[in-house]
Amino acid sequence: MTEQITDKLGRPIRDLRISVTDRCNFRCSYCMPKEIFGDDFVFLPKDELLSFEELVRIATQYAALGVKKIRITGGEPLLRRDLPLLINALNQIPGIEDIGLTTNGMLLKKHGQALYDAGLRRLNISLDALDHVFEEVNGRGIKAAAILEQIDYANGLGFQIKVNMVVQKGMNDHQLLAMTDYFKGRNITLRFIEFMDVGNDNGWNFDQVVTKAEMIQLIEQHYDITPVKPKYFGEVAKYYEHDNGAKIGFITSVSESFCSSCTRVRLSSDGKIYGCLFAGSGFDLKGLLRQGVSDEELKARLVAFWRKRDDHYSDERTAETVKNRQQKKINMNYIGG
Repeated sequence: MTEQITDKLGRPIRDLRISVTDRCNFRCSYCMPKEIFGDDFVFLPKDELLSFEELVRIATQYAALGVKKIRITGGEPLLRRDLPLLINALNQIPGIEDIGLTTNGMLLKKHGQALYDAGLRRLNISLDALDHVFEEVNGRGIKAAAILEQIDYANGLGFQIKVNMVVQKGMNDHQLLAMTDYFKGRNITLRFIEFMDVGNDNGWNFDQVVTKAEMIQLIEQHYDITPVKPKYFGEVAKYYEHDNGAKIGFITSVSESFCSSCTRVRLSSDGKIYGCLFAGSGFDLKGLLRQGVSDEELKARLVAFWRKRDDHYSDERTAETVKNRQQKKINMNYIGG
């Protein structure tokens, strides 16, 4: 039986996001800038990561509380050894209906077939430009063509693919139309993400944000797009459809907050749960598990955490609150997107 629980703002729990590693092979300027995450940066040792058995145990209890969807994130999740074993195990949990994975795409040719065979069907692939800007953004000089080749490979395997573009004013906003045209022609869903103040190291400010309204205004000058109704409560992106059926989406944390319908709980790579992408502190599940907690007690702690949740950071975000915020937020490489 599934226990229906809601938080202080009446939001049910439906989505679990699992960060399986804090490591990444890219150094994207808005996530893990190389000036901070240099070659000598110390990542978590293996025994500080949750084991697959621990992850499955947590996911099983969350499924009993109403979680239907799981997303695997990082860091770069394809750097986690034997990841298909985890995908296969998560697919066996009663109540889990959907598993997706967010990746920079660089290792899909190496691991894509094994992931598909394990039951993974959905990929979100990050790509912020088609031109030289992408090489600068990823901090490794990787050309967009290399990722497009990986996308084509994954598409050929049968994966449902969404491409995520984080849009920053003056950096890659000139690529909006090029990206739209490229993926419209391949009937792959492209999602534009407003640049957010996630983590502590990306130097964010409002002046760098290109809002959904600004993006729509530009795109509608060149393409006929029609709004699409949300498929379910808590759907993050606001979707539009081209005349050929291809979709574009907008993730609008800055200009149009969706806190009121947020159904996501996040499990960080260091074993803590967070009620918000912008949270500063989480609850230590790893310590609890390794102290020998029973399943009943584990479930009770998960329930208590969700019922006291009242996070709605994006509702409260203003230039003043960002400037005066004292508590550091968890970094992206620990919690994913």
